Amino acid sequence: MAKFDRHPTVKWWREQSINDRSTSPAVLNSDSLRALCLEAGADDVGFVEIHRSAIADQRADILAAFPPTKTLISFVCRMNRENIRTPVRSATNVEFHANYDRANEVALSIAKTLEQVGVRAMVPGASFPMEMDRFPGKVWVVSHKPVAVAAGLGYMGIHRLVIHPKFGNFISLGTILIDAEVTEYTHPIDYNPCLECKLCVAACPVGAIGADGHFSFSACYTHNYREFMSGFTDWAETIAESKSARDYRQKVSDSESASLWQSLSFKANYKAAYCMAVCPAGEDVIGAFLSDRKAFIQDVVKPLQDKPETIYAIPGSDAETYVARRFPHKTVKRVSSGIRPQSIQGFLFGLPLLFQRERSEGLNAIYHFTFTGSEFYRATVKIQNKTVRVQEGHVGNANLSVTADSRNWLGFLAKEQNLIWALLRGKIRFSGSPKLLQAFGKCFPA
Repeated sequence: MAKFDRHPTVKWWREQSINDRSTSPAVLNSDSLRALCLEAGADDVGFVEIHRSAIADQRADILAAFPPTKTLISFVCRMNRENIRTPVRSATNVEFHANYDRANEVALSIAKTLEQVGVRAMVPGASFPMEMDRFPGKVWVVSHKPVAVAAGLGYMGIHRLVIHPKFGNFISLGTILIDAEVTEYTHPIDYNPCLECKLCVAACPVGAIGADGHFSFSACYTHNYREFMSGFTDWAETIAESKSARDYRQKVSDSESASLWQSLSFKANYKAAYCMAVCPAGEDVIGAFLSDRKAFIQDVVKPLQDKPETIYAIPGSDAETYVARRFPHKTVKRVSSGIRPQSIQGFLFGLPLLFQRERSEGLNAIYHFTFTGSEFYRATVKIQNKTVRVQEGHVGNANLSVTADSRNWLGFLAKEQNLIWALLRGKIRFSGSPKLLQAFGKCFPA
């Protein structure tokens, strides 16, 4: 307790002339709070007020989780980058999970200290577990990356990872919600550490990162997170659909079964994260890249590119074509995304995430959707120039109009109902060329 009594934040709090010590202080000293966080094990920290416009899209979820939130404490913990760079992915996963555990321990330590001086604090968690009752919707409470950027702890690279100016992207992120304000908030850094060297583009085994900055959520999610959430659902259904042990073994190799056992008994394993492994940005990281770029590529990038491995891809997806063209020594395994929207809004939310832009080449069409029954909703989906845009209501002149009973549409997406039967029964109707409906399906394979 003596060490706790001497802590600057505790000392500051006890010096305040506040009569009612049962309530949290109106304002916390930011320097003292920063010192507390660093002493607890954080490697860098920043503070974001709840009303910051940069996190406006998260505010409702944050306040639903912890209504008195006034400030978000954002912090980073450094990783051992050699564990991330190695082709031995088991070592990489040990590093990931150990650092997520460390970030959670740091956050809980900070929250415990603040609680003892009358500040309420809530820790949403650095990684898993998450709110799986919401799956396949938004299962996380706080999006740590935009909070970290708003707090000045780095900038988002083209690989969609936060790059800390000193530590690079070899960091884990944590957030703490507190019911007090601080004397000084932090703000985004004024430059982007991302070198745009495109090594993440070259190393990604599924082509999820485009040289033009485009990111394919679907490709990354299906492969890298194969043993998380949707991939596990797809595997469970493979077991259920197998007629015998032999039939199952023809669909799932022994090594895949062992890997899934490992994920279930230990923690879920990431399949790649090569984009993080090869990133040379950050003051502590960039030296080797600048000294000898060819050696850096040979030592860090090539071993990941040349590694023979199974790559998971949705049939008919951009990723499937990319692997066959770019990495013929890697084996493509066709799998389902495992994503089945539970609502019409979930279906519409997922369209930009599942969009296959290469499959949309040459398509220029406006789709009007009208959903009836248990969920009434009108929406417009515009596919043009290899991009997709989803809008509420009917906008513009439709090339194809679809009217569908919401439950039947969701059943069709889940492959539980036959499209032809739904059309014959009038549960799904369309006006326009059937080829446009087919083209739409190619852009969003499941």
